[in-house]
Amino acid sequence: MSLIVEKYGGTSVGSPERIQVVAKNVAESVAKGDRVVVVVSAMSGETNRLLSLANEVNSKPSNRELDVLVSTGEQVTIALLAMALHSLGVGARSYTGPQVKILTDNIHGKARIVHIDSDKMMNDLNNDQVVVVAGFQGVDEGGSITTLGRGGSDTTAVALAAALKADECRIYTDVDGVYTADPRVVSEARRLGRITFEEMLELSGAGAKILQLRSVEFAGKYNVPLRVLSSFEGGPGTLITYEESSMEQPLISGITANMDEAKITVRGVPDKPGIAYSIIGAVSDAHINVDMIVQNVGSDGLTDFTFTVSGADLEKSVELLTPVVDKLDAQTVIGDTNLAKISVVGIGMRSHAGVATTMFQALADKSINIQMISTSEIKISVTVDKEYAELAVRTLHKAFGLEHLTNDLL
Repeated sequence: MSLIVEKYGGTSVGSPERIQVVAKNVAESVAKGDRVVVVVSAMSGETNRLLSLANEVNSKPSNRELDVLVSTGEQVTIALLAMALHSLGVGARSYTGPQVKILTDNIHGKARIVHIDSDKMMNDLNNDQVVVVAGFQGVDEGGSITTLGRGGSDTTAVALAAALKADECRIYTDVDGVYTADPRVVSEARRLGRITFEEMLELSGAGAKILQLRSVEFAGKYNVPLRVLSSFEGGPGTLITYEESSMEQPLISGITANMDEAKITVRGVPDKPGIAYSIIGAVSDAHINVDMIVQNVGSDGLTDFTFTVSGADLEKSVELLTPVVDKLDAQTVIGDTNLAKISVVGIGMRSHAGVATTMFQALADKSINIQMISTSEIKISVTVDKEYAELAVRTLHKAFGLEHLTNDLL
């Protein structure tokens, strides 16, 4: 008897009809003898509707009250899914994150899971009940409701799978697996039969929206077998696993474009020790993730310092840096959202040289100018003007021959 955690996103539970389809899918797993925990998101569009309501009454609502508000979306879904399962003769009990309990820190809107109490869930599973849990949410030590950030239901599912020592965590979404590129951008994109945790981490961090970054980190840390599947059609999906020496790896496994990227430049900064800490520290202390960083060569005792953040964090970052600019006697701080980050990712880069040369040459041939560059062991990222993002992805997909991946890698 396998213990399976299944997660369904907003589009998968976007209507009463879709919820009934999910209930039938879960019932099929139960009929096979599996014990099942289901994690669900709010119905498609519901979180945005709730945020819009908040902005109608307060243009700058507190993060604590926002968490109280948006967490109600998942509560609706878990109750409806439990009812749908009951109508099929399947025993089920629904729980919010705090009821489970999923204990988090107190960073509202971006909370991190600290501990999960699995006793209540195991008791229900041992009594032939399907456990339906609200994704995206938890509770802090003070009893306040917290949320895990956009895509947090993925993290909830993987964390529950780790806590319950599940045999597999299945992420059902509106795509049937992980592709070499976004199929809406590259018609020749191929579905991968498997991909490593490392590659999926890099793709998620580079902007691929299939899985939330923290969910992949959790899965890798606790060795949770993770599979991405479509809730709209059948198929084996993509298995995310550890690298095996016997696995033949393509040079590049995927290419992604992150359109939600913003560049911040602090100009005319005195070129002296401690400047980088003064600038980046002010932003990171506000729990804003900094990505690519470039400090130009100094001239006349001054330099320019540039880094990227999420587009959603641009306004707050500039606001935080305004007093820092004055304190450092720098010239100004400038924000720019007219850029995209293009990344190529692949375990095969470890044993093959020339990836950067191929990438840069391919972009140059299309007259696509590179603004910033960053690298890791299995990833190369560049920023380009946003208008060239899709052309860049298509160009690189062809340059690395991803449309020709052999069937044993798919």
